[in-house]
Amino acid sequence: MNDLSDPSCSDCQRRRFLRNAMLGSAALFTTSGAFAEALTKTPAQAEGPFYPDKLPLDTDNDLILINDKITPAVGEITHFHGTVRDIKGNPVRNAVVEIWEADSEGNYIHTKSRGNGKLDGNFQGYGRFLTGMTGEYYFRTIKPVPYTRRTPHIHLAVSVGEKNLLTTQAYIKGYKQNEDDFLLNKAPKDLQHLLMVDYQPLPGSKTGELSGKFDIVIGLTPED
Repeated sequence: MNDLSDPSCSDCQRRRFLRNAMLGSAALFTTSGAFAEALTKTPAQAEGPFYPDKLPLDTDNDLILINDKITPAVGEITHFHGTVRDIKGNPVRNAVVEIWEADSEGNYIHTKSRGNGKLDGNFQGYGRFLTGMTGEYYFRTIKPVPYTRRTPHIHLAVSVGEKNLLTTQAYIKGYKQNEDDFLLNKAPKDLQHLLMVDYQPLPGSKTGELSGKFDIVIGLTPED
């Protein structure tokens, strides 16, 4: 298997790795009927002001490398993944999962983003993934960083067809600044744990890559 930190890795090899990484973990994902009781829906969070006002040309699920470039984005490489399920535990197929987040300096790919420095031109900043039979999604991105007034987070949106079913944010479990984040604290205290990601070292990685799992539970319609 190719080391994705190696600049010589071609775009074809990179995409093959991403596909295999996702398929190789399929056994870990939930199948229909596995839950006897209804699951708790993932709390909704504000979209925020920096959803891309112009989507990048590359919108795949690898935010570390853009198109055929060989220089990766700056940051801690993170494999961000999970499942999309309904409240009965059934995997949601053909759901579009979108993520967007700031680069390592706190800049979004938005014309009005006010970050802490120059935009990292090697960071895609936005990606999307279409779930399969088991409801899984997978992205390669960077571990989120704090910026002015905000604790680290990744924005997510889930839609099926023309219907947006959830917009939310995923935070770093145990991060000190979480306690004072004004948007996180709009979620009920007893549900905030559903918005946390426990980032752990990726087994076998020689470059310090991380893995973060964020499972999503949605209603079948925007009104559920």
